[in-house]
Amino acid sequence: ITCPVMYLFAEFDDAANLLAANPDATTISIDEPAEIPKNQRGRPQEPGREEDDELLGTDDSDKTELLAGQKKSAPFWTFEYYQMFFDVDTYQVLDRIKGSVFPVPGKNFVRLYIRSNPDLYGPFWICATLVFTIAVSGNLSNFFIHLGKPTYHYVPEFRKVSIAATTIYAYAWLVPLAVWGFLMWRNSKVMNIFSYSFLEIVCVYGYSLFIYIPTAILWIIPQRVVRWVLMMFSLCLSGSVLVMTFWPAVRDDNRRIALATVGTIVLLHALLAVGCLAYFFDAPEVDFPIPIIPAHNGTTVITKSQ
Repeated sequence: ITCPVMYLFAEFDDAANLLAANPDATTISIDEPAEIPKNQRGRPQEPGREEDDELLGTDDSDKTELLAGQKKSAPFWTFEYYQMFFDVDTYQVLDRIKGSVFPVPGKNFVRLYIRSNPDLYGPFWICATLVFTIAVSGNLSNFFIHLGKPTYHYVPEFRKVSIAATTIYAYAWLVPLAVWGFLMWRNSKVMNIFSYSFLEIVCVYGYSLFIYIPTAILWIIPQRVVRWVLMMFSLCLSGSVLVMTFWPAVRDDNRRIALATVGTIVLLHALLAVGCLAYFFDAPEVDFPIPIIPAHNGTTVITKSQ
């Protein structure tokens, strides 16, 4: 214990002797970190882009997050490989649903909610719930529209479940795949293009569809104007989540390409909403055949519907 103390005092004595002999001498301690010269600066930032870069994250921050949560990857044929895609709790799912229903201008949905732990649990069950909600609500809407007509006989249309499932799951998987491929292609052409992972894009699209679940329930109201107003409101909310997520990723690309990309994303999202409303709820009325009631004397009597 005494040796380091004696060595420290000896160092102080040498420094004192050196200063006494030469007052202009400079002493440097190896324990103190070297000061970074003031002329060494980072690369200049464009004005007004610091907040956007912080929302999107730089390559260094992304690598740090990946290394901080890096785990040993299991083979894809094992159950553990797919388990990590569903490793979320109820509070995380509810927080992401709330972020998709109440988007905040200037906030990136992926950076705030998805980047730390992307999942497939929320998107899968949101799509499944939306499928049955649209199918059941569409049948109820058809029932209430024709209720009271003497020629109408209610028959549940189970084929609507398969049609809704094919449409919604195809949209929730194929469109993100196309967007991911396009961003990867533009990233190879333009170095400043920021790209999301395929799992992150699937999360964004899956959670953005949640607003249509309560909207589909309200579509049972037999008023066409009310239905279209609800559709436009839901489209604005869910579409704003997509725009605020993908616009920062393509803003550094060619202006026309960036606008065309965001416009295509919004257009496909609008086609899904309009198609579901028009097919499942605003289908044209079918003329039901007039029932023919046989009479007891062998003649037939045709009843007239009012």
